[in-house]
Amino acid sequence: MLKQILIFLSENWAQWLTLSFFSIFGIAYRKLLLAVNAEKAKNKAMAQGVEALLRDRIIENYNKYEKTGSCPIYAKENVKRMYAPYHKLGGNDVATELVEKLLEMPSN
Repeated sequence: MLKQILIFLSENWAQWLTLSFFSIFGIAYRKLLLAVNAEKAKNKAMAQGVEALLRDRIIENYNKYEKTGSCPIYAKENVKRMYAPYHKLGGNDVATELVEKLLEMPSN
C-alpha cells in the first residue's frame, strides 16, 4: 500500500506541484485583491473628506470677505489654490459660484 502511494506520487509529482502552486497563487491573489479594494475604499473616503474640508474653507472665506465687501489679493490666491484640488476631487457645487463671486470682489 505504501509502495503504491510512493509510486503514484513519484509518477505525478509535477501535477501535484502545479496544483499546489496555483492553489497558493489563488489564495495570495485573493488576499491582495481584498487589500487593494480596502485601500480603494479608504482613498475614496479620504478624498471625500478633503473635498468637504476644502468646500468648508471656501465657504468660510467667502462669508468672511462678503461681510467686508472686499477681499485681499492673498486671500484670493489662497481660495484659487483651494478650489483647484477641490474641483479635481469632484467638487462642483455652490462653492464654484462662491469662488467666482469672491474673485470678483474688490481688493483692499
